[in-house]
Parts: sequence; structure tokens; C-alpha cells
Amino acid sequence: MSQTVDRALTILASLGEGPASLEQAAARIGVHKSTALRLLRTLQEHGFVHRQSDQRYRLGGRLFALAHQALEGIDIRQVAAPYLAVLNERYGHTVHLSVLEEDEVLYLDKVEAKYPDHGRSWLGEASRIGKRAPAVATAAGKVLLADLPAEKLAAFLEGADFPARTPQSIRGPEEFRAELTEVRRRGWAVDQAEYQESVNCIAAPIAGTEGTAIAACSISAPVRVASVTELSKLLPELLCTVEAISLAYGGSPTPRWCENRCGAKHEVRASRT
Repeated sequence: MSQTVDRALTILASLGEGPASLEQAAARIGVHKSTALRLLRTLQEHGFVHRQSDQRYRLGGRLFALAHQALEGIDIRQVAAPYLAVLNERYGHTVHLSVLEEDEVLYLDKVEAKYPDHGRSWLGEASRIGKRAPAVATAAGKVLLADLPAEKLAAFLEGADFPARTPQSIRGPEEFRAELTEVRRRGWAVDQAEYQESVNCIAAPIAGTEGTAIAACSISAPVRVASVTELSKLLPELLCTVEAISLAYGGSPTPRWCENRCGAKHEVRASRT
């Protein structure tokens, strides 16, 4: 690598820790102030560095814009795909990746279960890729709604409908709010035949770069194949999966599972910052 490029990158990395004076910047890369000034001026011309009124330098807006563009270019579906496949292969149940869009969850990806007596999808068209489902009636919807800011959640509940899709369906905002409080506390959600009488499901959130939920991973099974109690035995693996996906995406999950189960290391992410 060019020495000049190396010094410029070192300055940018150091400014990530906070604003610095010319003297501090020069000391951090071990050069004379005149050399550091030339580098800073060049970076400033391109918008990567900004000079404050107190004469200290901080990271510039161009850098944040590029970072945002890079993150937008990361497809969560592409990142999650191998992890969904492993989860499906290990336990045989249907695995979904979904996101929240207004009052619905949108299924971005799906790995089908192939039970012996079902040649095709046992769920049929209910959860095909691109299909939507009501957020209030699904485990994925619950974990994504539970992570909304209080004001957004209040606005959502004010306009939400709670029809009796099955005898297990939650029927009102207060009951649903209490459910979300529990989901938030434990970090996962369950759909016990609330959307379809024949389906049980568990879900957990995938954290993005801000530490908030950007998607959900869920495991679904026919009631006749797996009760909620039996599905719940897969929670450690599901939580490990969402944590691993979050790390691969560059997100900030709560470190609880991966190092003990799938081997993903949180310190790997820390070393990249």
C-alpha cells in the first residue's frame, strides 16, 4: 500500500475516535505537522474530513454518505441465506426470513420443509417469498414490532385490527401490548396457532448496525409435527442463528449464543472498527 494512502486511512480511523487537532493527528501517524496538514487538506477537499470552528478535525459527511451506501448495498437475504439453509437442514422445519412493512411482515426468503407425506410445501401459498402476513398474528411480526420506538408502536396499535383468525388469536391492543412486553424481555416470540390453526412458529430478531431489529428469522412447523413446547427446544439454535446473521451483516446483536454454539466471534467484528 502507498505510504500516503496508508497515512490517510490511519488518520480517518483515528478521527473515528473523536475530533483531533493538527498536532494530535500528526502524532497519531508519526509525521511532521506539515505532512499531516497536507493529508488533512486533501481529505477535507473531498469531504472525508471537516475542520471545525475550534480548528480540530472530525470525520466529514462524505464518509458517512459512502458508509450508508455500502450498507444499503448489503442484501440481508443474501447474507442470511446460508444460515437459514443450515437451520432447515439440521431440524427439517420450514425457515423464513421476513421484514416489517407497515402493518404486515413481508417474507423475503424461505427454506421449505419436506415432510414425508408432503411432496410440496405443507404451508402452500401462505408464506411464499413475496407474500405478506399480518404482523399482529405472526411470531416474526411480534419480534419486529417489539423493537419499535414507543411512539411508533403506539401509533401502530392505535390503528391495528385484531380479528379472530383462529381461536388462539390475540383480540385487542392491550393484550397485544402485554405480549410484546414479554417478547422484548425474553428476546423471541411465539405464534401458537394464532394465524393458522395448523401452524406453530417461533421467531427471533436480526439486529442491524444500530442494534435494532431489521429482520426476523422464524421456524414454522405443523401443529401435528411439533408443539410449541417442542419448537421451543430449538430456541438456542434459533438465537444463535440470528446472532450469527447479525454479525455477518455487520450488526450489533446482544452477545449470548454464538461463541458457545456456532463459533461466531464478536471480537472479530470489534476488530474491524
